[in-house]
Amino acid sequence: MKQVRVLIYFILMAAGIFMLLPAGAADTHNSVVYTVPVEETVERGLSAFLERAVEEAEEAGADHIIFEMNTPGGRVDAAGDIARTIRESEIDTTAFVVQEALSAGAYISLNADQIIMEPGTEMGSAQVIDGSGNAAETKAQSAWLANMRNAASQNDRDPVYAEAMADPSVVIEELNVGEGELLTLTAAEAEEVGYAEAVLDSREEVLSFLGLEDAEVVEFELSPAEQIARIVTHPVIIPILLSIGGLGLVLELYSPGFGIPGILGAGSLFLFFFGHTVAGFAGWEALILFIVGAGLLALEVFSPSFGIFGILGIGAVLTSLILSSFSTVNILISFVVALLVTIAGMVLLMKYADRAGPMKRVVLQDATTSEQGYLSNETRTDLDGAEGTAVTVLRPAGTGQFGEERLDVVSEGGYIEQGRKIKVISSRGSRVVVREID
Repeated sequence: MKQVRVLIYFILMAAGIFMLLPAGAADTHNSVVYTVPVEETVERGLSAFLERAVEEAEEAGADHIIFEMNTPGGRVDAAGDIARTIRESEIDTTAFVVQEALSAGAYISLNADQIIMEPGTEMGSAQVIDGSGNAAETKAQSAWLANMRNAASQNDRDPVYAEAMADPSVVIEELNVGEGELLTLTAAEAEEVGYAEAVLDSREEVLSFLGLEDAEVVEFELSPAEQIARIVTHPVIIPILLSIGGLGLVLELYSPGFGIPGILGAGSLFLFFFGHTVAGFAGWEALILFIVGAGLLALEVFSPSFGIFGILGIGAVLTSLILSSFSTVNILISFVVALLVTIAGMVLLMKYADRAGPMKRVVLQDATTSEQGYLSNETRTDLDGAEGTAVTVLRPAGTGQFGEERLDVVSEGGYIEQGRKIKVISSRGSRVVVREID
């Protein structure tokens, strides 16, 4: 009985030790930290990249994401999407300002759980600017100020400094920011007003400050496709691509074969759809619709349909561009710019360039000139001075007999009776002029 009791105790002890093993193994598991660069202009391509970075970090079970900030700002709508991605992340986040976080970059940083800055860096100057470089309208500015205040408040930061970054009417005396100036915080000032948790020199110091010095660091980088997407989805680049695309294809109509203009045109349009597809704005349906529209426009050129194919083609192309774009207003402006450039190119080509290539099929190139041997009637110079008889009355036209040959003739203007003697005084093509002789 005693042996059985000892055996039971032994089994229970072994079971307890076994149950503790997984907990011990979890304690020895290294943490994972993702570092994600936030560089250059804030636009839709960057938004898609950061969304992918956060999703991958969450799938990998990362413990922390460090956004290394170095941006002068950019589009407000893209910054809003990025901020939402950061706020909704299940992982703790830190904005590490390695050079500058201005304008939209400041707003993105304020949405992170913590802000750490390197010495000599700065953050702020976040007023909304329109396309012409002026302050945005009151409605847009008011919404942006609310976003800045909310971003600061959600992480227990004084919202007055965030408002001063975007509103030049806010005065911050302790930082010598007067009316008409925007607040831009240095690293030391940000730490002083509670906008930066620390000022550190390197990523290693940041990891140590976060208690993650032993963590596995995963450096998340842009793929080549995302690098292209960031460029071609820029609002300034889009109208350029569409203009080159339209003008290149028009030039190809005036070139024999398929040459450089066609390659440039097709390549520009490919870059547009490729970049917007990678950025997550376009799908295959947009590309297919564009190809259908281009085909309808080609049919209108080579098989005129009184504008039906042309109207349908333009509608299909425009719809495909709208489906591919993140902003309907921006793509409509880009489309109008590209259309004007293409029309101007067509006018110049039709006025100054010889037609060639596929246009030969719809435009007659040859001229039926006498220099090239084209004659409507042969001039009978051998008839000059020939004498004959009026077979019919000439009033003034009629028929004359010259030897064994009958010809349609016309008198100089007078009436000549049938049977009278006549003489050829000139012959030009089919016109043979005669006069009566005694």
